[in-house]
Amino acid sequence: MSSTLLICNRTRSEIDIKLVGRVASFFLKKHGLGSKYLSIAFIGDIAIKKINQKYRGKNKPTDVLSFRDDGDSFGEILIDFAQIKRQSNKNSKSVNDELVFVLVHGLLHLLGFDDKTAKQALVMERLGNEFISELTRKKII
Repeated sequence: MSSTLLICNRTRSEIDIKLVGRVASFFLKKHGLGSKYLSIAFIGDIAIKKINQKYRGKNKPTDVLSFRDDGDSFGEILIDFAQIKRQSNKNSKSVNDELVFVLVHGLLHLLGFDDKTAKQALVMERLGNEFISELTRKKII
């Protein structure tokens, strides 16, 4: 059974939805979650700021929020595309490279990884970079 992806762009920006789908599908298959449902929504600063305040107590935008589900759904990922564009400039990356990095980061959160400590953040960064290298080697991105 293949995974079901729902990718929704609630912004006015043009987003490479096919790229997002390839990355998410490969991640789910690689981790034995091919039968799971995953929702990915691209939203703006105002919406993500409200959600970040409600669920994390932080009254500011963030790049990605992940909400895990233990049922048929793997979970939901919310991405602030305006934040992705700002970070891509700051990090001297293309928008798509930053998007893939943040998407993979959100997917790792759904697997149960956390980045509350510096050590945890380093583990997540390493795992994310390893996965992105695999995506590149396999010409998925």
